[in-house]
Amino acid sequence: MPDYRATFDAEIEFANGGGLQAQGFRLDLPSPDIDENELARLFVQHLGLALVGEVRLSNVEVVEEQHRGSRGVPSSAQQPTPASAGAGAEGRIEGRIVDLSHRIRAGLITYPGLPAPTVTPHLTREASRDKYAPGTEFAMDIVTMIGNTGTYLDSPYHRYPDGGDLASLDLATLVGLRAEVFHLTDAVSRGIPASVFYDRTLAGSAVLLHTGWDKHFGTPAYATGAPYLTEEGALHLVAAGVTLVGIDSLNIDDTESGGERPAHSALLAAGVHVVEHLTDLGELPAQGARFSAAPPAFEGFGTFPVRAYAELP
Repeated sequence: MPDYRATFDAEIEFANGGGLQAQGFRLDLPSPDIDENELARLFVQHLGLALVGEVRLSNVEVVEEQHRGSRGVPSSAQQPTPASAGAGAEGRIEGRIVDLSHRIRAGLITYPGLPAPTVTPHLTREASRDKYAPGTEFAMDIVTMIGNTGTYLDSPYHRYPDGGDLASLDLATLVGLRAEVFHLTDAVSRGIPASVFYDRTLAGSAVLLHTGWDKHFGTPAYATGAPYLTEEGALHLVAAGVTLVGIDSLNIDDTESGGERPAHSALLAAGVHVVEHLTDLGELPAQGARFSAAPPAFEGFGTFPVRAYAELP
């Protein structure tokens, strides 16, 4: 089912005096068939305004566009599950699973300047036939790979020598997290500020930053001009008590800033996991999904690829 949003200009007069104006405002809609009075009500509810006397709207246009999380309008993932939803092997009603990971292959360049993975055989299928019963064969390969490959998770040890390594991470902080998705593909600047997050309660959640930069993954364009989380944005998320922050871009930090990594430093110092190089975040609603991204329990290691995915009800 497609999502719809309205764009409009608005003038608000308050019952106790004063007013407010908005130009080119965008608001999620429960359906494309909505009258102006209902749109005005949703607008006031989204802003959390009190003592509103009159609302005047103009230049109203309804467009088919993904919801961004307006208050008072449930996302598509929060709608009732249809009776036709598929049942799993054990009879559990299942929703949709969205794979958010880039595929890893020999020769893949994830981050410019870092080595690509190589795969060499330890035991070929042909050689294994001499070791096993007739008709039984195996392949065993050796992968040489930097931890920063594909879609990967950073633990505190990645940034700090006394920080927790991958083996120390509690699975409860990696699996089934409430996903708060921020769709920022139409942002006017590269840096994502703290103010983007002000309208949501984020404690315990996985904050996923959908910038759309994953469309460049594997190409030279991926390396420059990438969106990132600002230092103030990272500090706000730490103060908000988030569990994990993920982004579909080159880095959570601005790699063109001269080597400083304030977002990594703030998040990992607070024990907030960082997942970089996500993909297909546009498939997720602003709210309602569950996010998982678990690396192997690797001692003395700070970064490793994950199979990141989201579960939609």
